Amino acid sequence: MIDDVKKKLEVALEDWEMMKKASEDESEDSAERFEMHFYEFIDALKAWYQHLEQPPATIEEAENLIEIKEITERLPAPLELNFLTELELIIEGKDRIRYDD
Repeated sequence: MIDDVKKKLEVALEDWEMMKKASEDESEDSAERFEMHFYEFIDALKAWYQHLEQPPATIEEAENLIEIKEITERLPAPLELNFLTELELIIEGKDRIRYDD
């Protein structure tokens, strides 16, 4: 299950790189593609977390999981806060708020 998370992370990171290089004409499409794949990654992370035998109860405990450390190491600095916010919502059992729906 963590392999699915990692695959979806890689797709989102590829989109992140493409978004940074996109021309003005391509920027909106690139941003939408990145956002879609980032949230697919988050959804896979949530599924993985919910199947853990003993899921962490706090963000601090989660950050100490080797899988979370590996993910955090792969993230560009601008995405770390978004990731940690989403992780905290997963731990708290809250649904994310989407403003673009």
